[in-house]
Amino acid sequence: MMTINKILVANRGEIALRVMRTAREMGIKTVAIFSEADRNALHVRYADEAVCVGPAPSSESYLRGDAIIEVCRRLGVDAIHPGYGFLSENANFARQVREAGLLFIGPSPESIEVMGSKLAAKAAVADYDIPMVPGTPSAITDRAEAKLISAKIGYPILIKASAGGGGKGMRVVESDADFDEQMDRAVSEAISSFGDGSVFIEKYVTSPRHVEIQVLGDQHGNIIHLFERECSVQRRHQKVVEEAPSAILTPEIREAMGQAAVGVARACNYYGAGTVEFIVDANLNFYFLEMNTRLQVEHPVTELITGVDLVEQMIYIAEGKPLTIKQEDLQIKGHAVEIRVYAEDPANNFLPDVGTLDTYVRPQGNGVRVDDGFEQGMAIPIYYDPMIAKLITYGDDRAAAIQKMIRAIDEYQISGVQTTLGFCRFVMNHDAFRSGQFDTGFVSKYFTADVLDTKPDAEETELAAVFAAYLLDKQAAKPSQTQTVGPARPKSQWRTKRLG
Repeated sequence: MMTINKILVANRGEIALRVMRTAREMGIKTVAIFSEADRNALHVRYADEAVCVGPAPSSESYLRGDAIIEVCRRLGVDAIHPGYGFLSENANFARQVREAGLLFIGPSPESIEVMGSKLAAKAAVADYDIPMVPGTPSAITDRAEAKLISAKIGYPILIKASAGGGGKGMRVVESDADFDEQMDRAVSEAISSFGDGSVFIEKYVTSPRHVEIQVLGDQHGNIIHLFERECSVQRRHQKVVEEAPSAILTPEIREAMGQAAVGVARACNYYGAGTVEFIVDANLNFYFLEMNTRLQVEHPVTELITGVDLVEQMIYIAEGKPLTIKQEDLQIKGHAVEIRVYAEDPANNFLPDVGTLDTYVRPQGNGVRVDDGFEQGMAIPIYYDPMIAKLITYGDDRAAAIQKMIRAIDEYQISGVQTTLGFCRFVMNHDAFRSGQFDTGFVSKYFTADVLDTKPDAEETELAAVFAAYLLDKQAAKPSQTQTVGPARPKSQWRTKRLG
């Protein structure tokens, strides 16, 4: 076992801050990396040390594994936490970290490789009696044979990229006549997105729910699950609203899914925090989809219902310590809901809307958690994911968590960019969501731009004017605390920590 004294967080924004806060609570020093676009970012200020690793494009900064490892050597770093995105599921990077004598706060490169390919993952779990969606066991090489298999499975079917994620390289095929066109599109998108044109076929499950199980494993063979997260409200196959627990699972199905997830993790000798994703049909049959070998964006809802700090556990596991939590120690307490607050315009097909946060005031109060990486006056960079924050609420039950979320959304004040707050309010108030009777088609079924209340009434306009005047008076009364560009920026102590 090794004691970690200094961690480099190979990421940015809210997840970098979230990891650093736990590290600080554990008495561990932190190092931030940043691109030139993130020079004034909050995670840079928060870290004990910060180093610029390149220009704004992620390919020249946050994806520079060689530069990141060199920073670790220079600063005496013991371990790297990758967060999510960027290099978090890059087996080559994890292997380079290990070869450099550093700890990777995540799974082994071998586990990442196996679960990084949907086909390899299916092969790995074949001996563990994991429910699987009917489909092809390997990549399609013969289209004629693939059409025969599709006809046998029954349309509609789904063509999926083996190396895919985020809905890329995925096409629904309604009939044999559409097969070739959709196949070409799936392969083309898979090549452009992942450099791998391998695709396979699955039965398309109608009215599906997206339910995932959080797992933790140590390096001594102990693996537990921390129950499920419901992630069915999505746009462009990407999650927008998550909650824990799911409103539809019975205790028996929850236990069966949990044990299946543990089996998946065991199939690849998994250690660290990971998520096993399932699709659930209208009859509550569940099927294995894939495993994400990293911390998930939506991990806070699991932390709130279990009381377990997942980042803390990841650090202990990387040090080689055995899990101190047993499956029987865990129980669900209360309910948590998370929304992703994006700088996107829901009225314009959720297109990104970058700009400056002219107003940025977080909601507060009991049971409200905001994980973010911005403050008032900062710009949303065009180079990265447009997520501003994750807003999470916790209550004794689902109804209480939802009501708390509505209140928190109403208190969240953001101007300067369009956001998904209005859309998320729509979700929270919709009968289908409140009843728990929804699936991954929620957005296409229920949401249109005209349901958003984008015109404030007279009272709202007056309140906004009063608030703006208050902010101006406050700013005039003391030096500005916002992020601006120019020589007038007040100096702050964190600048002395910069090495690049």
